[in-house]
Amino acid sequence: MTGKLDLDPVLVARARELARRAGRPVVELARGHTTVSVERAVLRLAGVTGADPDGIPWVNRLVDAVVADVGLGHGVALPVFDALVREQISDVTLLAKKAAAGSVRFTVPAGRAASAARRAARRAVGAGIRRVDRRRVERDRLVRRFGDPPRRPWIYLIVATGDIYEDIPQAQAAARAGADVIAVIRSTGQSLLDYVPEGATREGFAGTYATQENFRLMRAALDVSSKELGRYVRLTNYASGLCMPEMATLAGLERLDMMLNDSMYGILFRDINPVRTFVDQRFSRQVHARAGIIINTGEDNYLTTAEAVDEAHTVTVSQLLNEYFAHEAGLADWQLGLGHAFEINPEVPESFRLELAHALLARELFPDAPLKWMPPTKHMTGDVFRGNLLDGFFNLVGTMTGQGILLVGMMTEAVVTPWLSDRDIALQNVRYVLGAAGGLHEDFVPAPGGFIQQRANRVLAEAVGLLERIGEQSLLTAIAEGTFGIMKRPADRGKGLDGVARHEVGYYNPATEILEQPRPEGARP
Repeated sequence: MTGKLDLDPVLVARARELARRAGRPVVELARGHTTVSVERAVLRLAGVTGADPDGIPWVNRLVDAVVADVGLGHGVALPVFDALVREQISDVTLLAKKAAAGSVRFTVPAGRAASAARRAARRAVGAGIRRVDRRRVERDRLVRRFGDPPRRPWIYLIVATGDIYEDIPQAQAAARAGADVIAVIRSTGQSLLDYVPEGATREGFAGTYATQENFRLMRAALDVSSKELGRYVRLTNYASGLCMPEMATLAGLERLDMMLNDSMYGILFRDINPVRTFVDQRFSRQVHARAGIIINTGEDNYLTTAEAVDEAHTVTVSQLLNEYFAHEAGLADWQLGLGHAFEINPEVPESFRLELAHALLARELFPDAPLKWMPPTKHMTGDVFRGNLLDGFFNLVGTMTGQGILLVGMMTEAVVTPWLSDRDIALQNVRYVLGAAGGLHEDFVPAPGGFIQQRANRVLAEAVGLLERIGEQSLLTAIAEGTFGIMKRPADRGKGLDGVARHEVGYYNPATEILEQPRPEGARP
């Protein structure tokens, strides 16, 4: 089967094998390291909640106390649960409070004490993972009850006021207007906070803080909308930045449905240390796999910093790498919202045909993935009529190539914060195109040997060439040299490096142990 693009199956297989070769050393690196955020996620699964009077989460205070006494390389599970036994405390949050007050000291237990701590840690973390399992079952039940949207692609719309209590009515209004997925964009800069704020928040810049309580409030509100509309409305947030594993954990606990989760975005666009990012993304994806969450990757960002025609093959390479890392962590194809974007300069001759070629290439390389198709931003000028037309072209490419998730483009995108009326017009644009041409992907077949086929095959060949060059060096070297999005990010620099540790002998992480074990459907961890 060669599909509509007549892709060479040998070349496609070669591309995937090269991606595996490039990704394997990174996986091994991740397997041998931990981070403060991974360890905090473990303790969140074990039940640590809340924050001190200064707003510092107790989970941060507890991990910091363990690190101060015994370092990070053994993990925090054994020292913490050993201390619980010694202090005769059953509440992990209470232990965190005592540790913050300096009344508890931590050691790495050995012998029988280590065995007892291991059993207690696995019980506590297992209870948290069972809660994630219950939320997944709950989602499946609600989808059966309310139903999925009647067609693909799903319409994905962003809400971002800074105030969760303002986000909620806007999200519900967007769902009534046709949105199938509501994304609550995070407050600017939250990805660089090495803690997750607590509670409901009412202020944020260009977005709303991602917190467990905000997740809970929005999910509950959209459940009301799902019942009202007779279709399950999905909720998206972000598992990226310095707290990627914790965000994934909180999303699983509060039944979010999608999370932005890219293997390299934090490295390239937030200057987060590459080792920190790869360790964190592996754990976060293991949680997403267990929770039944669809991830959205960030390849569209490359085309906002690099030239969209010349660098199209870097998007394909990143998609193949994201696929490998996702599969290795346990995610299924239906959970891979691999990203790509409509970002070619409209002044380029045949720009629409080029966009068709790139979108169809992604669709055929990943036939079972719900690809996330991103609207034009880089070349939006403030001319709202031209912008609305570009968004219409984008919507048309989406339906002609069978995309799975279509982010609604705004005619004022990247120029001003869109008005509610802008959103209504943008949704009207999407509804018209999907209504008028929703099945066009069944009929659209590019000319054999024509422009679109030639362009797609050229991009694939260039992607294979780049993967071969990466294999001759390493993925970390390629990132350091600015291969993706023209950002140069060396492995020994970047934010969060001080929160990374190599595993010591005897390192123990009960969450990883549970998540990596195959188990019968419905079995208890």
